[in-house]
Amino acid sequence: MRLLIPTLLAAAAVAVTPAASAREKLSPEDQLTKLIGNRVAGEPQNCISLASIGSSQVIDKTAIVYRVGSTLWVNRPRGGAESLDDDDILVTKTIGSQLCSIDAVQLRDRTSHMYSGFVTLGDFVPYRRPKAE
Repeated sequence: MRLLIPTLLAAAAVAVTPAASAREKLSPEDQLTKLIGNRVAGEPQNCISLASIGSSQVIDKTAIVYRVGSTLWVNRPRGGAESLDDDDILVTKTIGSQLCSIDAVQLRDRTSHMYSGFVTLGDFVPYRRPKAE
């Protein structure tokens, strides 16, 4: 019994302690900065090729990042950015083979698949790793 009491007290102390080991959630701008890392911004473009996009990532209320090889194309929407949620599904309807700054992207809730908003895209800014000297 004597051995059990200290064990129970230690377990209770751990249960009451706030999740100190839990990671603090980064702000959206900090998430974007961390994702970009040491990449350098290039000249903004109006369009990117749909066929070359490997993946996309939503940064809450901030941007959509499209990965093309090792280049990250950051799009800060001209309208509707406040609707961006990293748990939404992007539904993009385009004409042709490019995603352009004039296109709109619908947002769908991942769980219910219900419409949750839309964004109108802005320019695509490429972020590339610096060349080794």
